[in-house]
Amino acid sequence: MAHTLVIVESPTKARTIRAFLPKTFRVEASMGHVRDLPNNASEIPAAHKGEKWANLGVNTAKDFEPLYVVPKEKKKVVKELKDALKDADQLLLATDEDREGESISWHLLQLLGPKVPVKRMVFHEITREAISRALEQTRDLDMQLVHAQETRRILDRLVGYTLSPLLWKKVAWGLSAGRVQSVAVRLLVQRERARRAFRSGSYWDLKARLEQERAPFEAKLTHVGGERIAGGSDFDETTGGLKAGSKVKLLSEVEAAALKASVETSPWRVLAVEEKPTVRKPVPPFTTSTLQQEANRKLRLSARDTMRTAQSLYERGFITYMRTDSVHLSDQALTAARSCVADMYGQDFLSPSPRQFSTKARNAQEAHEAIRPAGESFRTPKDTGLDGRDLALYELIWKRTVASQMADARLTLLAVDLEAAGATFRSSGKRIDFPGFFRAYVEGSDDPEAALEGQEVLLPPLAVGDTPRCREVEALGHQTQPPARYSEAALVKTLEKEGIGRPSTYASIIGTIVDRGYATLQNNSLTPSFTAFAVTALLEEHFPELVDTAFTSKMEHTLDEISTGKVEWLPYLEGFYKGENGLETQVQQREGDIDPGVSRTVALEGLPCVVRIGRFGAYLETKRVADDGSEELLKATLPQEITPADLDAEKAELLLRQKAEGPESLGEDPETGEQVYLLFGQYGPYVQRGQVSEEVPKPKRASLPKGVKPEDLSLEDALGLLRLPRHLGEHPDGGKVQAGLGRFGPYVVHDKGKGEKDYRSLKAEDDVLSVGLGRALELLAIPKKGRGGRTALKDLGVPDGSEEPIQLFDGPYGLYVKQGKVNASLPEGVTADTVTLEQAVDLLAAKSASGKGRGGARAAAGTKTSSAKAAKSGTSKTGTTRAAAAKASSARKAPATTKTGRLRASAVRVIKPAGG
Repeated sequence: MAHTLVIVESPTKARTIRAFLPKTFRVEASMGHVRDLPNNASEIPAAHKGEKWANLGVNTAKDFEPLYVVPKEKKKVVKELKDALKDADQLLLATDEDREGESISWHLLQLLGPKVPVKRMVFHEITREAISRALEQTRDLDMQLVHAQETRRILDRLVGYTLSPLLWKKVAWGLSAGRVQSVAVRLLVQRERARRAFRSGSYWDLKARLEQERAPFEAKLTHVGGERIAGGSDFDETTGGLKAGSKVKLLSEVEAAALKASVETSPWRVLAVEEKPTVRKPVPPFTTSTLQQEANRKLRLSARDTMRTAQSLYERGFITYMRTDSVHLSDQALTAARSCVADMYGQDFLSPSPRQFSTKARNAQEAHEAIRPAGESFRTPKDTGLDGRDLALYELIWKRTVASQMADARLTLLAVDLEAAGATFRSSGKRIDFPGFFRAYVEGSDDPEAALEGQEVLLPPLAVGDTPRCREVEALGHQTQPPARYSEAALVKTLEKEGIGRPSTYASIIGTIVDRGYATLQNNSLTPSFTAFAVTALLEEHFPELVDTAFTSKMEHTLDEISTGKVEWLPYLEGFYKGENGLETQVQQREGDIDPGVSRTVALEGLPCVVRIGRFGAYLETKRVADDGSEELLKATLPQEITPADLDAEKAELLLRQKAEGPESLGEDPETGEQVYLLFGQYGPYVQRGQVSEEVPKPKRASLPKGVKPEDLSLEDALGLLRLPRHLGEHPDGGKVQAGLGRFGPYVVHDKGKGEKDYRSLKAEDDVLSVGLGRALELLAIPKKGRGGRTALKDLGVPDGSEEPIQLFDGPYGLYVKQGKVNASLPEGVTADTVTLEQAVDLLAAKSASGKGRGGARAAAGTKTSSAKAAKSGTSKTGTTRAAAAKASSARKAPATTKTGRLRASAVRVIKPAGG
């Protein structure tokens, strides 16, 4: 029977849309992109191997014509779509409405070659009303959007595949460069350089606790004898002293103590009282960038997890499309939001008229409405049935949208100046006269010390001439602080402000930076690595434009003009890549000038040595005089946990001394008589009992738990670590309970026998060396939670030869099993009641072998996924697969299996450099 075929990207989206379409419509999923530039040598058709442009997958000599191939895992999908098209009388391409979605539709059109009418169906939310409107307002493909996306893809390939091989030769194998990625890494490095160059300054001031008619308040010293007191902003960050020309008084500790004694015994008098009415207006509803920032600040979600969760909410019909730069709200959204305000907060809290916001971001584009709850009426968070991370993110979006239609908050800012013993103090306060939108939402801040806007600070009624009583004065010493490292939120904010990249790609960019070892994420801060320092220095010296924010921003602007037809894509690519000043020529000319010994060296001030990048990570190197008087090189491995920010002269000397003199002995183990040593390895400090010998090639070792400083480690603690796991007692349900230290940190485990073990991580306040049976049973009683805050349906057990259990979860895409970082969906017909441990082991093994488990393909979830499985695993269509590196050798020799594509190509690098 004839039908209308509708193609979307994912099975979840297909399921949701299917419910809103007539029965004569058939909805199928393309599983993301159905074809792309070759990812490795095995995907290159035999006819194109040996071509000079093979390493790029783009024929730069033939108008930058790309070679598109259908990956092996997508051939079945393409065949199924072609079969579904055979009985169709119309094809509707219903991929997402942004440039990437337009590109997917174009690729589908090229591959399927339909002989029936084809239309583009677009919508930014998946509701019955939105789908009905989309059916009535179909259009043709927008080829300007397609050209813009294809130009980005080709440009990113040119940058990534031209510069990355240079980094492999000159710094270390497996590194990547990218048009946006390298600029973002440079921002992190520049901030870290500023932190290392920072010199702290010290200053003192006073804080007084006063009382007026039994109402307490505080005041801070501002002037002494009419001269302003120095504060943190008055110091030069490079010297630690006051800035040149500063006309301020710098109080010493002695002066502060003397002034404290004087004002404590002097009468206090109010000099001036100021009340300043002000108004706060609500912030606009979310865009992609502001959602990532606020979710990071308030929910501590990474950009990658935010986009993964938002995509799931969109595809299930809870929110509108999550890749957008627009802050506009449709008429139906305004009505729905205002209805929520009236119902939940009352008419007084409703703004007098509907609010619309104007987009301030550079190059605003993508979808045409802000991220908001879907539908003509908004479901309250408690009515959604969501939980965990899904609920938290939906609630954030709901509150921000509703608050945008609420009344202004009216405040009065209070300032009181007081005098005592010739010193002037100021007390500041804030009174909220009408909370307005504060009742629903207050925006977060990147500064953890900043007070929330909606927080009241009340002062007692004070008038000029009043004489409040002084209860206490405290002299406070301060040290100026170095500039803060970038959090994910702060980096996203900076990239958007500078016009670098697209907000929809930030999640994948940050993910790649962390995955490739350019930065680590610690306490929500991005700390650059030694590799990041080395790569940034090389690019700054030899390719400065490519890491210049202004140049990259201009490039982004040009790409946007291609999407509107203002700039032709081909001449732009020609100018960027070819010619005397083109990237291709620059790399060829400068490659011979780059000394690998220099580019692998990171010189940091204040160290008795240099840092070099080696095959197995960073290490220290210095020269020393040997016993025979000759000069020799001394090298010491740097533990992975030590970053450029942590390395100082003391740590460097300790590592070098240990390498030269041998490990430090903490003492003797009374049970064995062997020495216990403290050592430093690639993965951090550890303790070892005895020396390595032919008889004992692998002596007992134990890593130091996170937070334990090597200098604070005692012999008793070291012996305790070496004796782990500890037996704590018997479990009430049978089996023994132990405490131990594993690759994921300290834990307790219930050994149920027959290989079945139930693990729980210890909390920060627990000590693996002293935790007791009672606390262990308490932790073991807490249900396990999976990604997104989901609770495991059940533990299937621990396979032989493994320490980690396999658990069963119910996610947005159905039932799946999980072990460590690898997930695998249950096949049709297998239920929660019937799945066995053996089946789960086979499913996870197959997933790992395919390179699509999270451990095998750790890539960005901020872009559309290439399959339903990839959506769960976090592997995106533009992501970087580490599995590729492991298969480099065999992949180069693999026979060509893919012949699909309209252009020529040959061998492509096996390790896929990041394009963005």
